[in-house]
Amino acid sequence: MTKTIVPLVDLSHQQIQINDLIREGFNRVIAESSFIMGPQVGEFEEAWARYCGVPFAMGVGNGTDAIEFALRAAGAGPGTEVVLPANTFVATAGAVQRCGARVVLADCNDHFLIDSAQAADRVTAKTKAVIGVHLYGQPAAVEELRSAVPPDVAVVEDMAQAQGATRNGVRAGALGDVAATSFYPGKNLGAYGDAGAVMSIRQEFAERVRRLRNHGGINRYEHLEVGFNSRLDTLQAVVLNAKLALLDQWNSQRVEAAIRYQQLLDDLEMMTLPKAAIGNGHVFHLYVVRVPDRDRVVRELNAAGIGAGIHYPSPVHLLPAYAHLGHQKGDFPTAEEQSAEIMSLPLFPGITAGQQEQVADCLRRVLGA
Repeated sequence: MTKTIVPLVDLSHQQIQINDLIREGFNRVIAESSFIMGPQVGEFEEAWARYCGVPFAMGVGNGTDAIEFALRAAGAGPGTEVVLPANTFVATAGAVQRCGARVVLADCNDHFLIDSAQAADRVTAKTKAVIGVHLYGQPAAVEELRSAVPPDVAVVEDMAQAQGATRNGVRAGALGDVAATSFYPGKNLGAYGDAGAVMSIRQEFAERVRRLRNHGGINRYEHLEVGFNSRLDTLQAVVLNAKLALLDQWNSQRVEAAIRYQQLLDDLEMMTLPKAAIGNGHVFHLYVVRVPDRDRVVRELNAAGIGAGIHYPSPVHLLPAYAHLGHQKGDFPTAEEQSAEIMSLPLFPGITAGQQEQVADCLRRVLGA
């Protein structure tokens, strides 16, 4: 097996900083046996809402549930449509289908984010929501979506890759009507397993999500509607509380690493480096570059021990699971062109200058530069 020299993601630096706090928190939960919806869950929900700048945050079991519940709160269901970008992780589209709505795709712009004008063109009388996916660490232009779609169409943020990012000074999670995030371990704010949350500025959305996550009711044995079992468990809340206090610090380290890559790689003419859209405070969940002959480059980097990845190798309309949408190659040219060239380089809080220099040196050899 090839020895990994620089991993794509390394969580050990974060873990060292929070070990003692996590151990103390876990011991408290175990002593109190407060494993489901214990007090730490409420503490985290309040802290996360303050951080995002919204009045309501509801912890749920995972990020896919979070998107689905946000859409259901917005009225998405059978007979309705939801517009989303062709370039996104499949869970965004999966959540739309799980609530019974029809997936309607729009192409992307040069920043890998949803094309607001094309999204507006996809809106029909059946549209209940449009999802701005905040991809790779920067927010979609939610204000453009809001002004381009009718007021009865909810603007939903999928902000799993932009925790702590800003758009015109406003934090992700507070830009639209409702937002959803995953706390998958590798996210900027990650749990020790699956976890997620829904954030909103609207009380009626918050109340609906609280019912949906808890078998259709707020109180025990209260079932006002058919719901789900998707509650943020208390042990994950302990982890998230500990990490939230360090999120800004870790995001700053990501930005510093991105600047270093810019300095190391700026002279490689065959490579396109990431740029923040005007108005965006990028937090570099991923450092995504574009290169020709991408598959060969990734393969040779991996063979040399450099952890490079692809996020994502195929846009939604070309996945077998979404063949029923009736699209074909060429329908979303920007997303297709990007998916053939994008490559993620190692970036995480604690990555060293030496590690990044190793990545850059290996890239130069592989690209023949």
